[in-house]
Amino acid sequence: MEALSPTMEEGRLVKWLKNEGDAVKTGDVLAEVETDKAVMELVARSDGVMRKRIANEGDSSPVGTLLAVIGTADENIDALVAGAGKPAAPAAAPAAPAVEEPVKGEAIAPPPGIAGAPAATEPVAPRAQVTMVQPPLPAAGSSGFGVVSHSAASAPSDGKRAKSSPLARRIASERGIELSQVRGSGPGGRIIKKDIESAVKAPAASTRAAAAPKKAPRFISREGDYQDIPNTMIRKTIAKRLAESIGPVPTYYLTAEFDAGRAADMRAQLKELGDDYKVSFNDIVIKAVANALSEHPEVNAWWMGDGIRYFNRVHVAMAVAIPDGLITPVIFDADKKGIGQISAEARDLAAKAKDRKLTPEQYTGSTFSVSNLGMLGITEFTAIINPPEAGILAIGGVEAKPVVIDGKIEIRQRMRVTMSCDHRVIDGATGAKFLQTVKRNFENPLLLVI
Repeated sequence: MEALSPTMEEGRLVKWLKNEGDAVKTGDVLAEVETDKAVMELVARSDGVMRKRIANEGDSSPVGTLLAVIGTADENIDALVAGAGKPAAPAAAPAAPAVEEPVKGEAIAPPPGIAGAPAATEPVAPRAQVTMVQPPLPAAGSSGFGVVSHSAASAPSDGKRAKSSPLARRIASERGIELSQVRGSGPGGRIIKKDIESAVKAPAASTRAAAAPKKAPRFISREGDYQDIPNTMIRKTIAKRLAESIGPVPTYYLTAEFDAGRAADMRAQLKELGDDYKVSFNDIVIKAVANALSEHPEVNAWWMGDGIRYFNRVHVAMAVAIPDGLITPVIFDADKKGIGQISAEARDLAAKAKDRKLTPEQYTGSTFSVSNLGMLGITEFTAIINPPEAGILAIGGVEAKPVVIDGKIEIRQRMRVTMSCDHRVIDGATGAKFLQTVKRNFENPLLLVI
């Protein structure tokens, strides 16, 4: 089981794509694996024959656990099979080709002393493949971090399976399209998303798509007294991360009410210019927070156990609800981007998050987080800090309410926000001053465009 993302500690085998006895070439897709954030491809790192499949579909295994053995046809693999089920020491996997849709923006470089690309180790047995990779991103209390790009490799054609991306296969399956009937336009003839979309437009493809049954949504059965549903990998990760936060982190909360009148006026004026200029209150808050973090670097920090890491760059994560839980894609260098660019990135990242298309680089490396439940009718709430970050801002809905202005009662658009702070990093006065700056930026949105 490879670490297919920086934060992955275990994975669930979704589907085997190679059977015992099948010939395997380097780069062939062996299986689909559900990580803590997405479903990704596990690819072969050597040539040979699939001698033994050890893990079953649906099994969850820690990183480093032996899933299968690839070797020569006459190779003795008894020793490897006998030791199956025990995670091995992590070693590195070779770099894989780029993903279908490259990550926009600048990559995060690992700090000095942290390997960006780990070195390979000696194989466990002659010619037999055992794949293990990069250890996960450390949580609070660790001494460093690195963001490693691990993308799914395309499978070389062996006459049995068309080369295609995971997204293309999923769309094809949902719309009843046979991959063997689609011509790939990606590298090496790989079938990618746009090829499937083109096939859908064809009359024959449209007919098949109409006849294809839709996937049933995940639901809780009403039959019987109760139903036990195994946790998905993302739900396990959420549970672990929240337990790391709410217990050990000494958290306090700061609540403030913002006047949203000018922000609402700006949104209305931009909307009149057309859909290309539409922005949300959340986009404005993200920009207001990003600019405030650049003014208050003491808040733009991580608790590292033996010290505090203060960042010079501002990377704001935004919480996105998906069917299996929550994920936080990151807008990098948000203080240097305009509201329009932030809005476009936020929409793109939210769509990818809901489609499980985010790459590890797009949901790791944040320095502060924002969570918004206002669109669901929530006026105020407290959010849980995502360690090792030191703070998170919870945003409630905008509502019209009577307020006293210069001794007179007026109806104004108001929004309540609550900041959760790690007291080990952010003192009370420090957090209050930061929130004052966020309030100033939000209530005077022209400050965000000059």
